[in-house]
Amino acid sequence: MDLTDFGAGAQYIAGRQSRGNGEPFQIVNPADGSVVEQVALATTAEVDAAVAAARAALPGWAAATPGARAEALNRLAAVLTRAGDDLARVETAQTGKPVRLATEFDVPGTIDNAAFFAGAARNLEGKAAGEYSGDHTSYVRREPVGVVGSVSPWNYPLQMAAWKILPAIAAGNTIVLKPAELTPLTSLMFARACTEAGIPDGVVNVVTGAGRTAGEHLVSHPDVAMVSFTGSTAVGRRVAELAVAGVKRTHLELGGKAPFVVFDDADLDAAVHGAVAASLINGGQDCTAATRAYVQRPLYDAFVAGVAELYAAVRVGDPLDPRTDLGPLVSYTHRDRVAAFVERARAYATVVTGGRIPARGHDGTDLTRGAYYPPTLVTDAAQDSEIVQGEVFGPVLVVLPFDTDDQGLRLANDTPYGLAASAWTTNVHRSLRATREIAAGCVWVNDHIPIISEMPHGGYKASGYGKDMSQYSLDEYTQVKHVMFDTTAVARKDWHRTVFGDR
Repeated sequence: MDLTDFGAGAQYIAGRQSRGNGEPFQIVNPADGSVVEQVALATTAEVDAAVAAARAALPGWAAATPGARAEALNRLAAVLTRAGDDLARVETAQTGKPVRLATEFDVPGTIDNAAFFAGAARNLEGKAAGEYSGDHTSYVRREPVGVVGSVSPWNYPLQMAAWKILPAIAAGNTIVLKPAELTPLTSLMFARACTEAGIPDGVVNVVTGAGRTAGEHLVSHPDVAMVSFTGSTAVGRRVAELAVAGVKRTHLELGGKAPFVVFDDADLDAAVHGAVAASLINGGQDCTAATRAYVQRPLYDAFVAGVAELYAAVRVGDPLDPRTDLGPLVSYTHRDRVAAFVERARAYATVVTGGRIPARGHDGTDLTRGAYYPPTLVTDAAQDSEIVQGEVFGPVLVVLPFDTDDQGLRLANDTPYGLAASAWTTNVHRSLRATREIAAGCVWVNDHIPIISEMPHGGYKASGYGKDMSQYSLDEYTQVKHVMFDTTAVARKDWHRTVFGDR
């Protein structure tokens, strides 16, 4: 099966690729404006068909043994491994991310997720069976929730498809995924890989459509039992409103504004290099990317100078060039949105480096046709300013000084978000305090960004609730059922007398 053949359309329903009945839509390569694919978007009719396919497949897949589901996911990991080069190439074409990142991060991470959930499928956790009342044996069953409706974002299309699909189907659910219409191609490839791996038709379905039509219809659908969404906090609120109206289980992974807290005893060189990598990964289009660096005053000037120096050396250019460090942003619209944040910040802050749309790449190539934006460093902004509080979602780092540890931690928590953070220190007591007091779903110490399949990913506060990856994610896609057996064989039980009659 050629996973890269999109000629049959951008919908994948009941094991078959098909065309939508909605508006035509062009998937554009943001590196040069060329059209990667032209597709027809899904209407509510395609959503209904996908949900019906998922519902029809649910009894058989839910009844499959954990071992059978694990075998299927292991086969999926093998299919994805064979398709690795194609997945990286298509991911780069539709998102503009450097092929080096797609090859070394996105694809292997997705394969590892598949291998992890193959193992997790056979590990259903619960309280040990026992006679907790004395007269009954109780145990816990974990059962599938049902049909899952998931909406994934454009920044990591392949990985987000995996994060949505894998725990859901490992737990015995079936799923309809709506990827972002900007970047649906590797989600479609993932679904086709599921078919090639022998996962039954209808277990994994993909509908490519607009959020206000296909997305809202999916999360509102009466046959969808659980909704999972990754995206902005504003849209997440709308998803939650629609889901709660149907009393659906809801999982939201929303925006972030990750603090990067550098104490005065930190390894400065490590912190500088860590900040550059953590702020520029995926063009800064990462909800866990370092966006706010708080640096204790003795290191502040040297940190700013060090980041500025490394930013100036970052190679911006063609994402297919393995030497490129930073490719274009996902679209011209998004590039202009990021640039507008920086332009507004000039009125109240200092743009130390970057902040101008580049014309030439690191090798002299013309970048004017692409959605490029350079690494941009901002200082002298107030804590309550837009550039500090708002989610820019681009290669922009704001650096602010702090004096006391109390102040640094307070500033780190001073946004509505709480997805990820990092603390940089060589003092174990400082690191323990930071990991305890920073309100975020992940806190790194002396690093920022690495994720692993075995550990959960999810936020606090306006960054949402629920976990991706890890056993915790699998558990969220199950319903817990308490089963209780009488062990006495006594017809007239003593507790009945609390309701009627005499003892």
